[in-house]
Amino acid sequence: MTKRKLRINGHSHLLPYPEQIPQFMQDKGIFWVDKDRKYMLQKDWSRPVTDSSFFLDEKLAWMEKYKIDHAVVLNLSQLYGNGLRLEEMKQALRFQNDFNAKVQKENPSKFTCGFVIHPGFIRGALWEIERCVEVLGMQLLCLPTHYMDTIGTWRCIFDEENEPIFELASKYNLAVEIHPYDGEKFIKLENTAWRFHLIWMLAQCADAYHFLTLNGYADKYPGMRTCFAHGGQLAQMNLGRRIQGFDGRPDLFEGKTHPRKSVGHKNIFFDTLVHDTGSLELLVKNQGVKQVLVGLDDPYPLGEMESIVQSSYPGKILDLAKDRKIITEDDADQMWEDNVLQWLCGDDEKAKKKLIDRITA
Repeated sequence: MTKRKLRINGHSHLLPYPEQIPQFMQDKGIFWVDKDRKYMLQKDWSRPVTDSSFFLDEKLAWMEKYKIDHAVVLNLSQLYGNGLRLEEMKQALRFQNDFNAKVQKENPSKFTCGFVIHPGFIRGALWEIERCVEVLGMQLLCLPTHYMDTIGTWRCIFDEENEPIFELASKYNLAVEIHPYDGEKFIKLENTAWRFHLIWMLAQCADAYHFLTLNGYADKYPGMRTCFAHGGQLAQMNLGRRIQGFDGRPDLFEGKTHPRKSVGHKNIFFDTLVHDTGSLELLVKNQGVKQVLVGLDDPYPLGEMESIVQSSYPGKILDLAKDRKIITEDDADQMWEDNVLQWLCGDDEKAKKKLIDRITA
C-alpha cells in the first residue's frame, strides 16, 4: 500500500493570544492584539483579524479541516524591528522568537517555526542566531527583503555588509525565508488602494532576488537555502530584463555573477502563493518543479484561504494547475512534501527523517 504524501504548508503565520503579549509591547506602541481578538495594532496602525485561525487552537482546527499535516510558521512582519530603539527592538524580537520556539516545542508534529533578527546590528544578530539554533532548536531564519540600518538608510537584505549572517546560516545548515514588508516607509508614495501589498511587496522580493543572485550567495554559502515569499512573482517576469541588462551594460556589474547562473539553483526556492496558474506556470518553467514549494500565507486575506467570493480554498492553485496540465499529480505531491523538506533540511537525510518522524508521530 502506497504511503500518503504529507501536506506541509511552507508559509504560514500565527498571532499570539492578547494575554501572551507583554505589556511593554503595547506601552511602547510596538505591537499588540486587542482583548476581543478583532484587531492587531501598532502605534497609529491597525489591521483587522480576518480569520480565527490567526490563533493557535483555531489554526490547529483549520489545519485538520483542510488536511494540512504540518505548517512552517514565519515571524510576524510587524516585528522586524525597523525604526525601533535598540533595546526595544531586541526585546520585541526576543519575544517573537521565544513565542515561536514555544509553539514549536509544544506542538512538534504540527509546526516548524522561524526566528527573526535585525541585520542592522550584526553582532547582536549573530548572537541571536546562535541562541535560537543552539538553545531553542530552531532551523529557520526569517529575514526581511529590506531593513533600516543604524543611520536610517534602507538597505536590501543581500547587502555585502550582511555576509557574516549568511556565513553563520550556512554553517548551521539553515533554511532562510525572505519576506517583504515596510515598503511604505521608504517608497515615497501615498499608502492607498493597498498598493504596498499588491504591487510593491512583489517588487521588494524581486529586488532582494536581484542582489542574492548578483552576489552569487547561493554558491558562496552552500549550507543556506533561501525561499522567497509570494513566488518571487515579479522576479520571474523580470528575469529576461535582468539578463539583458547584465549583458548590455557589463560596466555596471563588474565582479558580479550573471543572473542565469542562479536560475533553477538547488538552494533557491519559491512558494506557490502567486494567485493564478499563468504565474505558477512561469515560475515552474523558469525555476523547475523542484524549486517550488507550497505556501498558503494563511490566514491573511491575500493567502490561499477559503473564500466564497473567490471560490477559493487551501491548495486550489495546485488543483487548477493539474487540471490545466501545468503540473502533474506527482509534481503537486513533491511541492507539498519533498520540496519543503529539502528547503528546511537540505541534503541532511537524518534531519529530514527526524522532521518526518516528528510530523507523523
